[in-house]
Amino acid sequence: MFAVIKTGGKQYRVAENDVLKVERLVGEAGDMVELADVLMIGNGEKSTVGAPLVAGALVTAEILEHLRSRKVLSFKKRRRQNSKRIRGHRQMLTEIRISEILTDGAKPAKKAAAKKPAPKVEAEAPKAEAANTAAPKTAAPKADKPAKAEAKSDIVDDIALIGGVGPALKKKLEGAGITSLKQIADLSADAAAKLDEELKLGGRIDRDEWREQAAELLAGKPPRAKVDKEAAAEKKADK
Repeated sequence: MFAVIKTGGKQYRVAENDVLKVERLVGEAGDMVELADVLMIGNGEKSTVGAPLVAGALVTAEILEHLRSRKVLSFKKRRRQNSKRIRGHRQMLTEIRISEILTDGAKPAKKAAAKKPAPKVEAEAPKAEAANTAAPKTAAPKADKPAKAEAKSDIVDDIALIGGVGPALKKKLEGAGITSLKQIADLSADAAAKLDEELKLGGRIDRDEWREQAAELLAGKPPRAKVDKEAAAEKKADK
């Protein structure tokens, strides 16, 4: 038995236990996902073609891992203009294993198989609470707390303070759910690459060091743009 499914704008012919790479899917390794866009079902000599989808058909798959494809280079050169540009792109992919091909509205036998890490987090939560209850024993000096509070109050949590982030780019980031400096500072390399690709920033997150700038601003340092402007003004005054 086989099925033709559609995901990420592409079509795949799959059978049970097939392993394939598709466009990035939402979920963690071990999670079960449902692929509802089934275009065709085949069983022996009998086949059913959807219009455009097969009614009641469903394909379930298990996420094995998230990865990125090999880098594809794009090279552009303008003759007699001393201009050339090279850019690289790596597509976000997900490797999955087909578990079941269901028809006539049948429900999958396996549901969200590997959500076992959640109990571990819950088990660790009481330890964290116990640590918090024990914290007052070591927290002797209370006089420093007002000073820390004052230092924190001086920090302006505005992503527009990052060099290169103007009003238009700030609005685009807010549309993607990025509204604070801490979110940018906490971005991993993969998350930054994915955000850069989704918003078509052309590598600006790493090139302009957004994560480093956000960490500096959270630490209370002045914006780099302001420091550069003051340095330029001093240099001009010296001349």
